[in-house]
Amino acid sequence: MDEVRWLSLDEQALWRSFILAQQDLDRVISADLAGSGLSHADYAVLVGLSEAGSAGVRVGRLREWIGWESSRLAHQLRRMESRGLVSRCPAAEDGRGTVVSITAEGRARIEAAAPGHVRTVRASFIDLMSESERQVLGAVFARVAAVIAPERGSLTSQPD
Repeated sequence: MDEVRWLSLDEQALWRSFILAQQDLDRVISADLAGSGLSHADYAVLVGLSEAGSAGVRVGRLREWIGWESSRLAHQLRRMESRGLVSRCPAAEDGRGTVVSITAEGRARIEAAAPGHVRTVRASFIDLMSESERQVLGAVFARVAAVIAPERGSLTSQPD
């Protein structure tokens, strides 16, 4: 049996700080988006779809982009479709998959929410770091993602 490498006091403090910061950021961003009538989950889906273009994207590809489980995305898309934010249809090329697209209502909602969201992200995260700190944190997050979800690829890759 492998020996457990327990966290040092400094490592415990770092881990707890990360967890608390993540929870606090989620709370602040969710509160910010609530004014636009979008949840944090709605916003994540709409960002992916708005970057995909007018043709839409297969559900599996959208799932990869946002890093969710299939069932979570399916439930979220169902809720968003009932609110007129997205539309789903069978994939034209093979009929086996589903293509999801942002609707005019979904685009209007994300365009209205985006400026406030960006201000919140800047004030609560980005602008709290120097350029070199952002580069270090970006490199660390990329390494974490490469270990945990190598199939997702780089976060900087654009939807096609």
